[in-house]
Amino acid sequence: FRFELPAEAGATQEPSKAAEQVSDPVKAEAEKLSAGPAVCVIDDDAAVRESLVRLLAAHGWPVMSYAAAEEFLERQPLAAVGCVVLDCQMSGMSGLELQQRLAGNGAAPPVVFLTGRGDLAAGVHAMKLGAVDFLVKPPDASLLYEAVSRALARHAGESARMRGREALLERLGRLSAREREVMVHVVRGRLNKQIAADLDIALQTVKQHRGRVMEKMQVRSVAELVQAC
Repeated sequence: FRFELPAEAGATQEPSKAAEQVSDPVKAEAEKLSAGPAVCVIDDDAAVRESLVRLLAAHGWPVMSYAAAEEFLERQPLAAVGCVVLDCQMSGMSGLELQQRLAGNGAAPPVVFLTGRGDLAAGVHAMKLGAVDFLVKPPDASLLYEAVSRALARHAGESARMRGREALLERLGRLSAREREVMVHVVRGRLNKQIAADLDIALQTVKQHRGRVMEKMQVRSVAELVQAC
């Protein structure tokens, strides 16, 4: 007997194109980033780097690795990085130099440092610059998981505060010049009659501006307005 079965979906794809898709590092990174903030491992020791990637990936985090700080800066969008596991001593740009550069850009993701030797001075310096932890190689798996978890939690908190600030600035941009003036007086604790006298406008006009300020700033009380400002 002879049977003819339909080909499996996608089976006719050219092998060269399939290999190209698998080996495309940019596409691979984009797919990992879609799963959430990435953990980036930067270490010039290939064996250490691969071991760290396996450890962190087994914990369920999207992980990307780089052999040098320069490679990380060239290819990685900083906004998508939730944590950097960084070797302190590397050829080329060192881990501390990378941390300082990231901090100078104002977009520094939390850093967990690794060192091959217990360098106390480097560790103190790294912590002053905001490092989450400073671990000696090879790091204990539980300590590494704990440090990366704290780093990702810090990143989530900072991202939420940044989004809140951006939303607040967007609301402030909706206010007219006169509404901003009234808001400043309200925040200072001035009464409507006092604001009317200070700005030389009618009391009813102050009430109208004040109502629009509360509406545009999306607050329900003066206390909330003061906190937002």
